[in-house]
Amino acid sequence: MNPQEAEKRIAQLSQEINHHNNRYYQESNPEISDFEFDKLLEELIALETSFPDLLDPDSPSQRVGGTITKDFQTVEHSTKMLSLGNTYSVEELISFDERVVKGLGHPNFEYFCEMKFDGVAISIVYENGRMVRAVTRGDGYKGDDVTANVRTIRNIPLEIKGDNIPATFEVRGEIFLPLKEFLKINAAREEAGDALLANPRNAASGTLKMQDSSVVAKRRLNCYFYQLLGDELSVNTHSEAISLIEKWGFNVSQTYRKVADIQEVIQYIEDWKEKRFSLPVDTDGVVLKVNNYDQREELGFTAKNPRWAIAYKYKAESAETELLSVTYQVGRTGAITPVANLSPVSLAGTTVKRASLHNANEIERLDLHEGDFVFVEKGGEIIPKITAVNPERRNSNAKPVSYITHCPECGTELERKESEAKHYCPNAESCPPQVLGRIEHFVSKRAMDIDSMGTERIRALIDQGFITDPADIYELEAKKEELLGLEMSQDQYETEGDGLLYITLEKALYALTEGLTSKQVHDFLAENTELPLAEVLKAFQEHIRKLKKKVPSNTGMIDYLISNLKDHNLPKLEDYVPVAVVIDLFLSRKVDFQQVLEVSKKEGTVHGILLKLNLDLNQQLTDRIKKLKANTFQDGVIKNMMEGIAVSKNQPFEKVLFALGIRNIGENTAQLLARHFGTIEKLEAATSEQLLDINGVGETLVLSLQDFLSQPKNQEIIARLKGFGLNFEVDESESKQLGNSLEGKRILASGKLTHFKRDEIKDAVIAHGGQYISSVSKNLDFIIEGEDMGPSKKEKAQKLGVPMISEEDFLKMIGDV
Repeated sequence: MNPQEAEKRIAQLSQEINHHNNRYYQESNPEISDFEFDKLLEELIALETSFPDLLDPDSPSQRVGGTITKDFQTVEHSTKMLSLGNTYSVEELISFDERVVKGLGHPNFEYFCEMKFDGVAISIVYENGRMVRAVTRGDGYKGDDVTANVRTIRNIPLEIKGDNIPATFEVRGEIFLPLKEFLKINAAREEAGDALLANPRNAASGTLKMQDSSVVAKRRLNCYFYQLLGDELSVNTHSEAISLIEKWGFNVSQTYRKVADIQEVIQYIEDWKEKRFSLPVDTDGVVLKVNNYDQREELGFTAKNPRWAIAYKYKAESAETELLSVTYQVGRTGAITPVANLSPVSLAGTTVKRASLHNANEIERLDLHEGDFVFVEKGGEIIPKITAVNPERRNSNAKPVSYITHCPECGTELERKESEAKHYCPNAESCPPQVLGRIEHFVSKRAMDIDSMGTERIRALIDQGFITDPADIYELEAKKEELLGLEMSQDQYETEGDGLLYITLEKALYALTEGLTSKQVHDFLAENTELPLAEVLKAFQEHIRKLKKKVPSNTGMIDYLISNLKDHNLPKLEDYVPVAVVIDLFLSRKVDFQQVLEVSKKEGTVHGILLKLNLDLNQQLTDRIKKLKANTFQDGVIKNMMEGIAVSKNQPFEKVLFALGIRNIGENTAQLLARHFGTIEKLEAATSEQLLDINGVGETLVLSLQDFLSQPKNQEIIARLKGFGLNFEVDESESKQLGNSLEGKRILASGKLTHFKRDEIKDAVIAHGGQYISSVSKNLDFIIEGEDMGPSKKEKAQKLGVPMISEEDFLKMIGDV
């Protein structure tokens, strides 16, 4: 591509990316997937790297971040960022209005109403149409300069174009983390076993102060603007200012309203009382401001607040409902979280059926008893919380909720450190959620690269006893027949505190009826989410009659389900029913119910229960029960897994060493140790002094390595992996040592090189005794600077003081010139 073609394509890509940014961030209506968007951005960055003269400072590629900020400079606001007085009642609002009338001496004024968003206040200054500075509120007089991070927020303009743009102006707004992004981040953190973020507001605040702007870019912050300031503005009212910043391309929430009097303000507040829960960000109230700027000046300020504006705060909504049961979730670090299962109740625009109880202290503080009626609030949190118990509705025979003593996943006795609130399962070796994290690391692309073993499949293999450690993966090759029909998804199951297995009501109803599609069952339940279980089942019978689908047999099966749920009186979980009750309906007393119940306390799937019961079932019954199961391992899935497992045996020693998951040993360190010692036996025999002699190896790493290698269980895993043919020594034919001129040096190459391809330069560094590092850091000895080295990498290297040498100088060092 020549420069003219590149310029044309860059302009086209920039226009497309800006369009899709607008659709995603401002209209909440994306047209393409994240993957497709990333591909467009990658193409743009590649072209701008190849043609650096065509890089525009305001290109959408500059949104990806990369700047590292150690300290945020304090900046004084040109105009103080005010805080507002709060009010919680209509009476106080009317009193405020009366003060405004008195201050102006007449009632001839308008109010401008806006939603009060729960985010982080920001002030952004533009000069000659370009963003020059972004500063947090701070104490109202001074704040922190977070410009590098704010530049990554894709709905904040980097440049303003148009007629009559003032030479200098300031906009203020609220930066927030959209609820869906918050939930996505927390889901990923939960998967990784990290602590969850408390709420979107704290998450937005923490993100804005991160030192690495490339991490900020990935968080997908958003911003709503609500104020325009400047000396050369041709506006007399707040409504005109809002119209102007909308025209300039700033994102303004379309929830505002200009109103004539305080009664219309009250109506606005009422209109948004429920509607606000449909917004992408938490709101905690409404801000009302006198619209006219001259009238604002006339009203002036108190010592703390403006007399022309006030915030109305909605009260946190609370609802009373029945506690059905308490279940316990195990995280990947072994932390236990109790969850209250509630009778469905409408709260803050959604139906609430669960609430976190956090830990044993919280259960004790609430004095929670079985069957209690509790008060639930949502407030500013995403996850509802129980705030109190109604003691007047407590059954006199109710027993206190007892915190479990053993792990619901593996049965190990729980531990609780003196200084910590949470209980933990200490069985890191074989507790399923904890094993999952280690196996996922082992099969990951950077380690053994078994891409046919995704999370869902690994979880199924762990939960059903096929895998407890990495070596078990290679035992699977001899167990192909046992894998056929194994359930993959665990999302349809829940385990009660005593280990009793439950299945979603949706799956149960689909399996118990004939002639209804899964979608018909799903849609019915979605429309009746607010009904308690008993009423849902009665309503479902009516639904069957309307659909005219095998009415006698289908309604009869639901009658049996209702009756058996009452008879067995097992703990209640909304949206779930005990698997034992459902299977018992199919078996028609072929097996004693108590036996089915006991097996369902030990097995994690319908498949596992049926294997344990070992029944001779006819084909028709097998097909009916099959509808209860999740997706299962079939021949194609098993074949792909076996191929991936077989190919992984060819991975080099350094990859195997990294895959073992030894604390503090990353890819680069695993490579360094593998190349230095050559075999696992020499590494195991190495003394602390020999390890510390290696450049880049410190005491913490030595301790974790020796601790891992000294444990009998880990020695056994390594021995088994060796027996399966994995590489525990360096292949000398692949790693020919050409010299030691780079010994102890940490090196990175960036940009296009003339004499080496990317893999070749890595091999050359290693062959001459050096260590190849994959990213810019202060630990580098030097960077080989190729043609068109990325500007952000170069800037970072210069800031860290990392020397840069040419390819010719590198060749001289290794004696190739």
